[in-house]
Amino acid sequence: MRFNPLHTGVIALKSLLLSLLLAGLPVRAANEPPLRFSVSESWSMPLIHIEGHQPTTGILFDIMHSLARQVGRTPEFHVLPRLRVQTALALGEIDIRCYTSPAWLSSLSGDYFWSLPILTQRDMLLASPETAGPYPEQFDNEVVGTVLGYTYPELQHLFDNHNLLREDARNEEQVLRKLVAGRYNYAVGSQLAMDWINRELPARRRLKIVSLISEQPAGCMIRNDPALPAQKILRTLLRMKMSGELQQIVDRYTALPGNETP
Repeated sequence: MRFNPLHTGVIALKSLLLSLLLAGLPVRAANEPPLRFSVSESWSMPLIHIEGHQPTTGILFDIMHSLARQVGRTPEFHVLPRLRVQTALALGEIDIRCYTSPAWLSSLSGDYFWSLPILTQRDMLLASPETAGPYPEQFDNEVVGTVLGYTYPELQHLFDNHNLLREDARNEEQVLRKLVAGRYNYAVGSQLAMDWINRELPARRRLKIVSLISEQPAGCMIRNDPALPAQKILRTLLRMKMSGELQQIVDRYTALPGNETP
């Protein structure tokens, strides 16, 4: 058979390109354990949707899936009661707790790495579109939608003085859907949840912001365990933020359709 140096060179070039491509892809070794994420039962869309005790979609679902893929692990989700999550992390039952902040944890024991903020939790006092409404200090026994088990330190004096009366629902999405349905005129909700609800409403029915209650950056905490690629996880989250991937995921669930503006 006649030797063709050009043909041989093309094959070598293809092999080199394939090797470079594969080198850039995260590959999970057969013996590597999954990356175990906590999922709070109290979360709702757009953060996450839970069906059959497993998350199926949402901002955090997409972030955690992408993070695991980029570090070469398979994601594993542990759906837990909100007050059980930190204990599970301390006991090593989960590896990563995302969408949390030191300010939200009353007591923190153990050795963890903290990521940069991946999202910002902006809690708002929201109103139905029909409600002109006074400022909160002018309320008198006004019913406001809240999440069961959540505390709102910035509003506590209004609850104590009966300016506001809580009506709890199981999660934030339920709170805001009751507001849309007219069960009450005001509710406490995050900007993410409001944007998610408003996406499906015509402009005249969209919820509106009365005031900003609090604003807190939220990141991920990772167990300091030699078996975990903690630094790789932190670098990957940084890259996801700097590349705009995190914002693209958020926009997927909260941006208004077309060229509409709030």
